[in-house]
Amino acid sequence: MQFDRMLDPTPVGIAESVAAAKAEGFDGGWVIETRHDPFLLVNTAAAGDTGLRLGTAVAVGFARSPMTLAQLANDLQLTTRGRFVLGLGTQVRAHIERRFSMPWGRPVGRMREMVLALHAIWDSWEKGAPLDFAGEFYTHTLMTAAFSPGACPYGRPPVYLGALGPAMTELAGQVADGLVIHRFMSERFLHEVTLPNLRKGLANRLRPLRGEFQVVYPPFVAASDDPAEEAGQLDAIRAQVAFYASTPAYRPLLDLHGWTDLGEELHTLSRRGAWSDMAGRVPDEVIEAVATVTTPARLREDLRRRFAGSVQRVVLYQQEKPLARTTQF
Repeated sequence: MQFDRMLDPTPVGIAESVAAAKAEGFDGGWVIETRHDPFLLVNTAAAGDTGLRLGTAVAVGFARSPMTLAQLANDLQLTTRGRFVLGLGTQVRAHIERRFSMPWGRPVGRMREMVLALHAIWDSWEKGAPLDFAGEFYTHTLMTAAFSPGACPYGRPPVYLGALGPAMTELAGQVADGLVIHRFMSERFLHEVTLPNLRKGLANRLRPLRGEFQVVYPPFVAASDDPAEEAGQLDAIRAQVAFYASTPAYRPLLDLHGWTDLGEELHTLSRRGAWSDMAGRVPDEVIEAVATVTTPARLREDLRRRFAGSVQRVVLYQQEKPLARTTQF
């Protein structure tokens, strides 16, 4: 198991963040797509030449065309000297249509085609062959020598998919090189739902698997020797858990554990706008199931105990302090 860091997602903060991740002994750094372009952030992080694996976890795939993504990923594979991971997610319909003004529909089929189109483009560049990809959602049939960067000396970057539901998780096993699972996850849901769906996909690969398939997980973590600080971390986790548990998309985890009534109660409160009342409704047993509560000295050991053999890369968020007091990663 490798330990990575979620990097500061701002252009002015990421250079310091990736340097700190290197100094703290992390193996990789990831950026999310929120207020800034994740690919520019990775490019900035790569300038420090820290040797860390760098990736997007995740970039919004449907906000871009496969050609745009293929070129961005190829360039970042060059910039990072072969250490880039293209992590893609779908986002939700409202953001794709109303924020990005891009088409939405059949997200699993569209993402399948997007990944296959990426590889068709990279195949064309590597082999100098005509580009001939014609699908239901994407068509790429023009590539001349003037616009082909040729074969990347480091090979094409791996593609990871962010997934929550069973169909997208299975798709990751079929076409991707890795799966980025959601923070709102329990060990039971991981073993009884997520991993079985992933294995179904791996058993029906649409492309040869390159190396070991990677499962990436950014867990909720509270790690402190100070009771007051730990309480603050748990309060923050409880608030996030309350938000996720109020959303119908995350209901399967609650149903599995017998917490359906909690989800319905929180959903009702969210519809009323009673956000401040929600965190207090989340019982300790839910936090214990979805979070790792430990001390800085035991953090690495406890994460290995819970996820080794199931997860290849654990990603810690920047706000989860104090890593300076943990054993070096």
